[in-house]
Order: sequence, then C-alpha cells, then structure tokens
Amino acid sequence: MTQASQRPLQPGDVAPDFTLSTVQADCTVSLSDYRGRSGLFLGLFRGLYCPFCRRAIAQMAASSEKLKPLGIESLAVVATELDNARLYYKFRPTRLPLAVDPGLTTHRSYGVPRPDPTPELLQAVEAVRINPTGELPQPVTVQEAADALARLDGYQKTERDKREEEWQFTQLKGQFFIDRGGVIRWVNIECAREGLAGLGKFPTPEELVAAAQAAMLG
Repeated sequence: MTQASQRPLQPGDVAPDFTLSTVQADCTVSLSDYRGRSGLFLGLFRGLYCPFCRRAIAQMAASSEKLKPLGIESLAVVATELDNARLYYKFRPTRLPLAVDPGLTTHRSYGVPRPDPTPELLQAVEAVRINPTGELPQPVTVQEAADALARLDGYQKTERDKREEEWQFTQLKGQFFIDRGGVIRWVNIECAREGLAGLGKFPTPEELVAAAQAAMLG
C-alpha cells in the first residue's frame, strides 16, 4: 500500500512502487517493471476533464520518443476510471503508455500537492492570467483558458467529468525522472517555479531531454 507524502518527493528519494491498471491492455503496470531495465519518466495528471492535462499528455507522448534513446521509458497516469480513459483514447489513440489512478493514490505517495482551497488561494487563482500552451491570443483567467481550450478540442464534460473535477479540485500535476535503480533524479511540480502563473504548463521536449541528460546521465 502506498502512503501519502507530506511533501513532493525530491531527487535522491526512493520512488514509491505502484501497481495500476493500464489503458491500452488488460494488465497492470508497476514501477518494479522498470527496475534494472530502464529509467522512467512518470507523469501524474488530473482527470481528462482538464484540458491542460490532455495537452500535457499529448506533449509527453511527443517527448517520449526523444527520451527512448537515453534509455528512458515513459508512463502517464491519469486520475480517472479505466473505462472512461479507454473511451477517450479509443477516439484519440496515443502510443504513450497510459495507466489510471482514479483515487489519486500515486499522486499522494509522490507528494504532488493538493493545496487547501482557502479564500486567499481562490482569490489568487481568479486574479492570475495564463496562456500555458500559447494557443490563446492573450493570457486570460484560468477558467476562461480552460473553457477556450475545451472549445478548441470540441470537448464536452460528462457528468463523471464534473464529479471528478469537483473531487480533484486544486490537485496539481507532477513529473518525475526515476533511474533504473528506482531513485528519483528530477522533479517538476506544477506551479513550483512560477507560482500560479505556471498553471497548466508542461516542459517542452527540449527541456525534458536536457533535464534527463543532466539528471540521469550526469
């Protein structure tokens, strides 16, 4: 059983194991599957209701091909039910290995923050302006950005999406490079560097390759 971490895990920490259902096949995937075989780029995301996460997963898929020559496999973990993820990716297939964690257990064990929705935080979120993917004409509020990207996708939230969004409210996303010995070598937590202005952002393939070379091969 995984245990919640009180802080995001850091380089040098031992990565907690996990066992999750996979989207593309009727099996499970564990961190131990990679130990001694390859490094792992692990991405932990909110549910598919989140347009920033849908885009980040697509970016991660593109990055995964650039990481393979460095001996690093990739795995994206989405916080939704298995049938929901399979339905979505049936129509938007990806070569990126995917797993689901509807209970956010992996997010908690790796310490990906879920801040308390205090009045001060909510006020700050309303005040910030973002354009995380560069697709919008100008920075707008978080809600306006999410709505605009959903319209670009033609994505309409289901009742399940709405329940997941309400339950996962304030959950951030995180990415980790884990070496073949199971030790974390690099961490990227949403908003950790830029504050709320970093909401929805995801590292570019070039940034990830550079980070991997420094963290895994340096």
